[in-house]
Amino acid sequence: MKSGSKSSEDILPEYAYELPPELVANAPAEPRDSARLLVYGVGSDMVADAVFRDLADYIPKGALLVMNETKVVPARVVLSKKTGGKVEILFSVNEWDKASDEVSGISDRKLVAGDSLFFDGCQICSVVGQDENIFAFKLALAPAGFLRFLESSGVMPVPKYIKDSPLSETEIKERYQTTFAKNPGSIAAPTASLHFTDAVFKKLRVKGVETAFLTLHVGAGTFAPVTDREIGSGKLHEEFFTVPEDVRAAIKKAKREGRPVIAVGTTALRALESSARGAEISTDIFIKKPFAFKVADGLITNFHVPRSSLMCLVDAFLDFKESPKGILDIYRHAIEGRYRFYSFGDAMFIL
Repeated sequence: MKSGSKSSEDILPEYAYELPPELVANAPAEPRDSARLLVYGVGSDMVADAVFRDLADYIPKGALLVMNETKVVPARVVLSKKTGGKVEILFSVNEWDKASDEVSGISDRKLVAGDSLFFDGCQICSVVGQDENIFAFKLALAPAGFLRFLESSGVMPVPKYIKDSPLSETEIKERYQTTFAKNPGSIAAPTASLHFTDAVFKKLRVKGVETAFLTLHVGAGTFAPVTDREIGSGKLHEEFFTVPEDVRAAIKKAKREGRPVIAVGTTALRALESSARGAEISTDIFIKKPFAFKVADGLITNFHVPRSSLMCLVDAFLDFKESPKGILDIYRHAIEGRYRFYSFGDAMFIL
C-alpha cells in the first residue's frame, strides 16, 4: 500500500458491519418466492417481516415496477496455454460489442501479449494488451460463435463469496438468472429480481400493478468494494444500458397520474436515474448522499456487501426520502432476524 493511501477498512467506514458467516446465502430460497422480504415504510417508520410471495400486499395499487431484463452469460471459463497451464478467465461481456472480435477480461494467472488460449485443443483467443489486471483478448472465433462457446462451456460468474453451494452448475445456470431474462450481456445477476415468479406477477397484475422492462448489463464492479479512486473521482465503473421509449412513456404517465415508480434492484435504479440525467447508452454515475432522485419512489433490493457502492446507493435513497432509519439500522434488524444476505439472499422493499 502506498504511503498516505487508505486501506480497504478505512474507506466508507459508515457502511461497515459484521455479518455472521452463516447468514451468507450459498443457495437461493426454494421456491424463489419463498425468500423473506423486509418491508420498510419510510413515512410510518415501520418494519414488517414478510415473505416475497406476498409482495403484492405491500405495493400500492397502480404502482409501476421497473425491472432489468438483462441475461447473465456464463462468462467464466478455464482455458489452457500452449504449455498446458490452466488459466481461469472472466470475460467482461457486459462491456463487449457483440459485433467485435475483441473482448476484455480478468485472468487468475499471469499472461503476456501473444499468449494463445485454448479449450479442448481449439483456440479461443489470444492476448493483445493489458491495463493493470484487465487483459484485452482477440477472438479466434466469430463473435456469435464465441457467445455460443460461453453458453455451452462457461460457468456462471457467481460471486466468490458463494462457497460450497449445494447447487450443480446446471442448477446455478437456472437459479442465478431471472425468470424473465432476455438480453445476454451481464456477468452478474440483477439479484433483487431473482425472487420473482409467475405467481408473484399474477398477484401483482390482480392488484393493478404494472411492469416495465429496461436493460442494464451488470459488471463485476457493481458488487466490488469502493476504492479511493472512485471516492476521489465521484465516478464508478461504466455499465451499458437501454431504457426503451415505451418505458420512458410509462414512467411519465405514472408520474403524471401520481402512481409510484418502484425500481426493482439497484441496477434498474441506476439506469433510471442515469437516463433521467441525459445518459443514453452508458453510465458511470456514483449515487451517494446527498442525491436528488428524479424517478424512483420505491426500491426493491437485496442486502449488500459492506462498504459497497450499492450500500451507498440504498442509503442515499433513504436519505432522499428523509428516512428516520439509515441503512445500517435496517441491516441490524435483518441480522437480528436472521435474514440471508447477498446475491442468493433475501430482499427488502423500501417505500
